[in-house]
Amino acid sequence: MMIPIVIKKRTLIAVIVIIAILTAVILGVSLGTGSAEVGAKNRKVPVYSVQTSEKKVALTFDAAWGADQTVKIMDAVEKYGFKCTFFLTGFWIDENPELVKEIASRGHLIGNHSESHKHLNEVADLNAEIDAVNAEINTLTGASPKYFRAPFGEYDNNMMSTLESKGMQGVQWSIDSLDWKGLSAAEIAERVVNDLEPGDIVLMHNASDHIVEALPLILLSIQNKGLTAVRLDEMLYSENYTVNSQGIQIQNQ
Repeated sequence: MMIPIVIKKRTLIAVIVIIAILTAVILGVSLGTGSAEVGAKNRKVPVYSVQTSEKKVALTFDAAWGADQTVKIMDAVEKYGFKCTFFLTGFWIDENPELVKEIASRGHLIGNHSESHKHLNEVADLNAEIDAVNAEINTLTGASPKYFRAPFGEYDNNMMSTLESKGMQGVQWSIDSLDWKGLSAAEIAERVVNDLEPGDIVLMHNASDHIVEALPLILLSIQNKGLTAVRLDEMLYSENYTVNSQGIQIQNQ
C-alpha cells in the first residue's frame, strides 16, 4: 500500500518542479520583452525621412575632406531649379570660409557635422563639438544651423537631448548613395533613384570620386518622377511633429 503513495508524491513533486521552471521561463521572457519595449520607447531617434504628401526629397552632402567639387555640385543642382543641404565640419569651414559664404549666398542650406568628425561618444565635450561649428557658420553667414548630422551616423540619447536643448534636430538619411566607396556614377545614381519617394533624405558627399558625374543622372530622374529636391528646412517639420521608432517624422494632427 505504500508504493502507490510514494509514486504519487514523486509525481506531484515532479509536476511542481516543471510548473516552477515553466513559470520562471515565462516570467523571464515577459520581463525581458517588457524591458526591451521600455528601452525602445525611451530611445530618442533622429529624423531619417519625412511622411509627406508633397513631392519633395532632400539631397544632402557631408563635407569633411576636399572642396574642389562643391561649386560643380551647386551648379548641377541649380540647373534643375533645385536646392540642397551641406553638412559642414569645423575644420572644413576653417579651410574654406569663402566657400561657406557662397553656399549660403546661393540659397543652399548649411547644417552642422561636428567640429572634429570624431566618434562623438568618445569626445570630452559634446557641447563644444556642436557649438563651435554653429558659431563659425553664424559668423560667416549670419545664420546658425538648425540641423545636425553626427559623424558616422552615431547617435545616442545624450546627443539627442543635447541637440534638443539647443533647438536643433538630428538628421540621418533614408537613402545612402555609398558614393564614398568608389562606386561608378551609374551605380551611385541607381542606388539613389531606384526607390526614391517623397520625404526621402539622400546621403552623399561633396568630395566623393564620381558624385559630379552621377548628379545629372540623379537630378534628371528626380525631375522625371515629378519630384523636387529641396533644402531640409523646406521639407522637415519644425514644430508639432513626432518621430516614430523608424525615424519617420510625422506631422501631428
